[in-house]
Amino acid sequence: MSEINRRTLLGGVAATAVGLGTAALPGSAAASTTASQASHSRGRVPRGAVSIQLYTLRSLLAADLEGTLAALARIGYRKVELAGLHGRTAAEFRAILDRNGLSATSSHVGIDGDWQQTLADARTLGNRFVVAPFAQFATADEWRDYASRLNAAGKAARAAGLRFGYHNHAHEFQALPTGERPWDIITATDRRLVHLEVDLYWAVTGGQDPVDLIRRNRGRILQFHCKDRAADGSFADLGTGTIDFRRIFAHSREAGVLEYIVERDSQPDPLKTAQVGFDYLRTVRFGCR
Repeated sequence: MSEINRRTLLGGVAATAVGLGTAALPGSAAASTTASQASHSRGRVPRGAVSIQLYTLRSLLAADLEGTLAALARIGYRKVELAGLHGRTAAEFRAILDRNGLSATSSHVGIDGDWQQTLADARTLGNRFVVAPFAQFATADEWRDYASRLNAAGKAARAAGLRFGYHNHAHEFQALPTGERPWDIITATDRRLVHLEVDLYWAVTGGQDPVDLIRRNRGRILQFHCKDRAADGSFADLGTGTIDFRRIFAHSREAGVLEYIVERDSQPDPLKTAQVGFDYLRTVRFGCR
């Protein structure tokens, strides 16, 4: 998701409204983790781990919410990640998803406002994950205050049976005036309460090697945002750009990844982007470590 539009989204999400170990998960979650590990051992993205961030299709959803969700189901998606409720209540949105055989396993949500209501809505929607999608501050002290709030939000989410994470852009990897990086402050949070949803495009744009990020955060990167980067730095459909996803995905078990979420911030044809992304994740092969 683009940084400017994410600022707008945060206000809307707030208005509408952990990295736990496998042994601590409910039985169904532990079972899905085991299935994911089995598929990874064969060097494949598990079908049940494929999702799409609905921000990718925001223009279509605004015009025809149910028709667009039905189109995603026809492509083959069974999971989606939400970025707002498009004027519906959580119960109304859940009913539309149910009619189309889709599960909203994850939502991007702001942590300001009524956090308990946000968590209640997430449970109504059937979320497994809730993720803070964007933050930007000028000073290290402001980032540290935010990190403290992430820990508190993660603690409440865990009590509600949800996993809470943080989604990066590129600016978290740039040094602040003190020389500290926001990324280092974010990753100093309690890994039991705050997992990482690593946006691979923004990580690469920020000058990072995603494999290095994985090695430094083993078992904590539960979600990947999968979008590609053209040679000129612009967005590209998954598998058509310059990012070496096979190399990155080879470390998926090491990362702890449970969801691979297709996304493209701006796109000429959102359903084509969805189709290309789904096909790529279903066919890509890699040697998992």
